[in-house]
Amino acid sequence: MSDPIIELDNVQLTLTSKAGPVHILRGVSLTVPRGQSAAILGPSGSGKTSLLMVMAGLEQATGGKVVAAGKSLAAMSEDELALLRGADMGVIFQSFHLVPTMTALENVALPMELAGEANAFDNAHQLLKEVGLAERVDHFPAELSGGEQQRVAIARALVRQPRIVLADEPTGNLDGRTGRQIVELLFGAHARRNATMIIVTHDERLAAMADRVIRMADGNIVSDELTNVATRAVSS
Repeated sequence: MSDPIIELDNVQLTLTSKAGPVHILRGVSLTVPRGQSAAILGPSGSGKTSLLMVMAGLEQATGGKVVAAGKSLAAMSEDELALLRGADMGVIFQSFHLVPTMTALENVALPMELAGEANAFDNAHQLLKEVGLAERVDHFPAELSGGEQQRVAIARALVRQPRIVLADEPTGNLDGRTGRQIVELLFGAHARRNATMIIVTHDERLAAMADRVIRMADGNIVSDELTNVATRAVSS
């Protein structure tokens, strides 16, 4: 592992409601080195998805400091944050978030097209082949199974070779067998690209595959430990 690529210092997130302020994150501090895989575990309402969204710049912290890929997110406009995500981050959601009127190939090529990069469709086709969908490139999301849609979403997240991959419950809408296939696919892609990967999950078995397990409760980190995976890598 090397220099940190994500740094959070005393990060707070407070939302307003009719009943008063709701404290989602309560002073979270966290450093993630380049190339590390980390799983964030915790019960519903613990703040784990909100923490991931703050890292991605999709939710603005109300206090503290967030730095990703060397840039302070608080100092960036919405357009600048979108450019940062496009260049340095791949975000994978539980509900896939594919464009329903676009084919699998078009969905994966979209980030490269928006960035004005050449060979968008060639690269998208290669990523779909890598995730096992070479025969499904012309299918629309409604014509794909849940597992296939998540594979498209993973390919789309990886198409610009991001340094950071953030995944929110990537197996949450899938059956056990398909979920295991998606997990293997994610960790295989992480290993091949040496990208930093952070996964929010309820699945203890998935978390055990990561280098590090971060547990949350009530908006705080309550434990942060390296796994046997990381220990074996350091000792080998």
